[in-house]
Amino acid sequence: MTAHLSYVEAVIVGAAQGITELFPVSSLGHSVLVPALVGGQWARDLNVSAPQSPYLAFIVGLHVATAAALLVFFWRDWVRILAGLFSSVRYRRIQTPDERLAWLIVLATIPVGLAGLALEQLFRTTLGKPIPAAVFLIVNGIALYAGEVLRRRVAPAQDDRAPADEQGTHSGEAVDNRLAELPMRRGVVIGSAQILALLPGISRSGITIVAGLWRGLSHEDAARFSFLLATPIILAAGVYKIPELLGPLGAGIGGQVLAGSIASCVCAYLAVRYLTRYFQTRTLTPFAIYCALAGAASLAWLVLR
Repeated sequence: MTAHLSYVEAVIVGAAQGITELFPVSSLGHSVLVPALVGGQWARDLNVSAPQSPYLAFIVGLHVATAAALLVFFWRDWVRILAGLFSSVRYRRIQTPDERLAWLIVLATIPVGLAGLALEQLFRTTLGKPIPAAVFLIVNGIALYAGEVLRRRVAPAQDDRAPADEQGTHSGEAVDNRLAELPMRRGVVIGSAQILALLPGISRSGITIVAGLWRGLSHEDAARFSFLLATPIILAAGVYKIPELLGPLGAGIGGQVLAGSIASCVCAYLAVRYLTRYFQTRTLTPFAIYCALAGAASLAWLVLR
C-alpha cells in the first residue's frame, strides 16, 4: 500500500470523512462515490469494495479521530454520563437523569454493534460500489425529507424551542435531562436506526435524527442524541480497524494516516460545533435536497458516461 495513498488523498479523505460522518449526508457514500467520480488513480487507490481494501481500513481507522472530536466537544456530557453509569452499577439503581441517559445509550448502541459485526463485510462487498451508493444517497435524501414531514404530523402544534425556563440557554445538561426522560424502548428504536447506515449512502446521523423526530423529539434533541449515540459506535469501529492499519495493510503509510486523522479530527470538531447550533432553529430539508440531487447526478454520470 506504500504507493497507494498519497498525502493529498489522505488529507482530503480525512477532512471529508470528519465532515460527512456528522453531517447527515453519509460519509461511506461519499467515500465510495468521490473516488469513482474523480476516476483515474483515485478510483484505483480508493476502493472500499476491493478484497482486503487498505482504503477501507484507512477510512474506518479515521473514525477514531472523529470520535475523539466528539469526545472533546461533549466532554462534560460524557463525564456526567460515565459517572451516572458507574453510580448506577455501584448502587444498583437507575434513578438520576445521568443514570438513565447512560443506560439509554448503552441499550440503544447494542443493536447496531451486533449488526455491524454480522453485516458490515456483506454490505461492503455487495453494495460498496458507486452505483448502489448513488441510489442509497437518493434514498437518504428522501428519508431526510420524510422525517421533516413526519415531524410536522407527529407534533404539529410543537416547535423546536426549549421550555420557557431554558429558552436562550440550550445548555447541554438541559438537553441531556430531556433525553433522559425518553422511555428505554423508544431510545432503543432510535439507536437501532443506525443499522441502516451500514448501507453506503445512508447517513448515520441523518437516519438517527429522522428516527428521533419520528418519536417526537425536537431537532436539537434528536441531533444531540444522534451525536451521543454515534460516539461509542464510531470509536469502536475505528479501534476495530486499528490492528489492520498496524499490519501489512498499513505498511509505509504512517505519516498519511496521521495527516488524515488530524484533518478528520479538526473537521469533525468544527462540524459538530456548527450542527449543534444549526439544529436549534433549522431543519434537515437542505441536506435532503443535497443528497437527492447529488445522488441523482452521480447516478446519471456513472450510468451514462
